[in-house]
Amino acid sequence: MVDSEQIKPPRSSARQLFGPVGDLLGSAAFETLAVHAGQHPDSATGAVVPPIYAVSTYAQDSVANPRAGYVYSRQGNPTRTALENCLASLEGGLMGLAFASGMAAEDAVFRTICRPGDHVIIPDDVYGGTFRLLDKVLTRWGISYTPVPIWDTGAVAASVTGATRLIWCETPTNPLLGVADIRALANIAHDSECLLVVDNTFASPYLQQPIKFGADVVVHSTTKYLGGHSDTVGGALVAKDEELGQSIKFHQNSMGAIPSPFDAWLTLRGIKTLAVRMERQCATAATITTFLQNHPLVSRVYYPGLLTHQGHETARRQMRSFGGIVSFAVHGGESVAIRVCNAARLFTLAESLGAVESLISHPLRMTHASTADSVVAPPADLIRISVGLESPDDLIADLSRALQGTTP
Repeated sequence: MVDSEQIKPPRSSARQLFGPVGDLLGSAAFETLAVHAGQHPDSATGAVVPPIYAVSTYAQDSVANPRAGYVYSRQGNPTRTALENCLASLEGGLMGLAFASGMAAEDAVFRTICRPGDHVIIPDDVYGGTFRLLDKVLTRWGISYTPVPIWDTGAVAASVTGATRLIWCETPTNPLLGVADIRALANIAHDSECLLVVDNTFASPYLQQPIKFGADVVVHSTTKYLGGHSDTVGGALVAKDEELGQSIKFHQNSMGAIPSPFDAWLTLRGIKTLAVRMERQCATAATITTFLQNHPLVSRVYYPGLLTHQGHETARRQMRSFGGIVSFAVHGGESVAIRVCNAARLFTLAESLGAVESLISHPLRMTHASTADSVVAPPADLIRISVGLESPDDLIADLSRALQGTTP
């Protein structure tokens, strides 16, 4: 049974806001912050949307005396600043930083916090790109990692060593939708003098704000729910404190993996409708979950809204609702799962998630192909769907057609 009751968290506080509107946002709700935080009417023209500052360099009033704090757009750009301040407000952190992709944001976190010889704890169903970065790139830099069931606090605590520098958490995880207790993980991390980083991509700040539960850094692929329209690639992070944020900002500027002003503007545009999109996507995902539970070809459904889900009660405590991603396994193994994916028509067969169109994928062959033959590889019979804004009836009809005729 799916728990359809939504959990409403406390209203958010506004941070890092521009202009006189900031005085009105001290206790504003998320929906209001999404439209206004970090964004104010242009002082020169009154434009209500932040301009796209397509500029590389800025005139200085005198040597080393920039007019408005901007010197070169790798270091900072007004459009990007608006996005970064908006994200910091939505996540309840002190400092937001935008990157060219989610992986660029992840790389900045690892390379800022860790040094050669350090150890990292990761989920045992970690996103394929994160695994690739650690296993194929950062291990050559002298970083080791241990995969654990991130929802099992006992297993996490037992995996901490004297070399552990950070705990990397996804909640819900990608693709098995495991739910971790953020507060408990933060306590384990801080008791061990390491940091907790939470990849909040699946939930988005609308459903969950990890910093409120003790996380030190929150990471996003803004390509997904924040952008929401499959038309831009980007990443971001929000730091809990200024010192850590400034350290990561140094890496951002030094490595230069920053988004273009247009990509920052597209992400800001997407954020304005995040709340209404997530409400619809969560409701549709719950409806589809019920359909899948009752289908004879489906052997298991992974969704935090299920009363039987391992992390259901934790999700109720720390999430507003249960998300727009559903994973399910099918009888007959990998070949059947692939045939179902190929047979879908309204669900687009594609990687990524969180956009207005519904997507279907086979994680082992697609998003998590880099994990094949490793201990973090997803099951071969697993299918992951990202629910969009289409009619729930039409989406269920498409899944029904895809499942029909593939009986092993």
